[in-house]
Amino acid sequence: MSGTPGSFARSVLADRHPALIRQVADALPYPPEQRRALDALAEETAAPASADATSGPPIGPLSTHTGTDTHTGTHTGTDSRADDVRRWAEWGAEAYVGRTSWYEVPFLWAESYFYRRLLDAVGYFGPGPWQGVDPFAPFKRAELTGPEVADELAALDALDDLAPDDRDRAVLQGALWGNRADLGFRISANGPTAHGSTAEASSTNASSTNTSSTNTPSAHASPTHAPTSTPSDDLLADDSAALWRHLAAAPPGTAAVTVIADNAGRELIPDLILIDHLLHTGRAATAVLHVKPYPYFVSDATTSDVVDCLRRIGQAPGRRARETGARLWSALGTGRLAVRAHPFACAPLPYADMPADLRAELGRATLTVLKGDLNYRRLVGDRMWSPTTEFSLPTGYFPSPLAALRTLKSDVIVGLDAGTVTALDANSAPNGAAWRTSGTYAVVQVRTV
Repeated sequence: MSGTPGSFARSVLADRHPALIRQVADALPYPPEQRRALDALAEETAAPASADATSGPPIGPLSTHTGTDTHTGTHTGTDSRADDVRRWAEWGAEAYVGRTSWYEVPFLWAESYFYRRLLDAVGYFGPGPWQGVDPFAPFKRAELTGPEVADELAALDALDDLAPDDRDRAVLQGALWGNRADLGFRISANGPTAHGSTAEASSTNASSTNTSSTNTPSAHASPTHAPTSTPSDDLLADDSAALWRHLAAAPPGTAAVTVIADNAGRELIPDLILIDHLLHTGRAATAVLHVKPYPYFVSDATTSDVVDCLRRIGQAPGRRARETGARLWSALGTGRLAVRAHPFACAPLPYADMPADLRAELGRATLTVLKGDLNYRRLVGDRMWSPTTEFSLPTGYFPSPLAALRTLKSDVIVGLDAGTVTALDANSAPNGAAWRTSGTYAVVQVRTV
């Protein structure tokens, strides 16, 4: 539950969310109405005075305002908004809203609903002039135009010097370690700046059965984030070989790869580079990229973020970056690459509860690649499994073979061997570090049957 004393979940609600509200209020020149709504949300979600208490103000409802935009005199077109409110009622709002506090509901639900309420507070769903304005855009924009992205795109030319297998490894590792580029995660550290470069967090200073390649972590493992990164002791489980074997086993010209994206910016760019690599090398005949239908969890990718990243790749000075951007742009135009934004992407529910249409679509994939921490939590039901639980056990329901590429930023983890867990616990004990939530470690876990 979100209010469990001393838990990571409680720290997100009590510490990260208030900081995010302040960051959002400072990032754009919102008028008084939006600022009052943000203040009200901060008050409603504030932590109880006692560290072990869970009672507090009841969870408030979503806005259901309809009518005519008084600024333009036009009808606001609220059919999709009404559909979204209806979906949230089905997703748990009827059970929780007005009946319980934020600290008395499941963590996944509380965290997801918070972001939906934040969009309400800033007028994202309208009516009015702030309709459709992404409150997280200043943070995303600062990151995308920062020097880190420029350096990473420039490094792409070095791929030409690698042998094919090493190039495969580098591109996949780039997509993996790109998951460290999470603006929401960094809010709780130094925080992103909306008007300059993005501050880095201080924390960044099982196959189809149970055959993951695992590494025992060192006490001072150093993170790597670049398309040419190499494996390190920070990679706790590595089923990369199973991923490549599975794609190679598909009949030529038939493989369909789905990528369920996590963050925009510095993570989405290497995801797009991976997609281009799969298409360009013939490992995939087609690809589908799933993004969020509206801004979510600060930096989660939307369709507009995909376009921004494609433009950024295409404008990079290096030859390989420009060629990659041009191929991806063309692939979207021809249909070899498609973008989807299913409403369930923002649901506060595990993937086991996915609707029939999404299950059918994902079931047609040769391989589904799930990126990031939130997708991993939803994949395994956001449950505190034993970390040595076989990856195939909580993911067996998923309708296609899958690969999870994730850096650890929450408590949930499976598919590790006992020796790895023992070493992590021992290394963390002296300084109280939380290896599950620091963003330092990562996994590549694959289930092909």
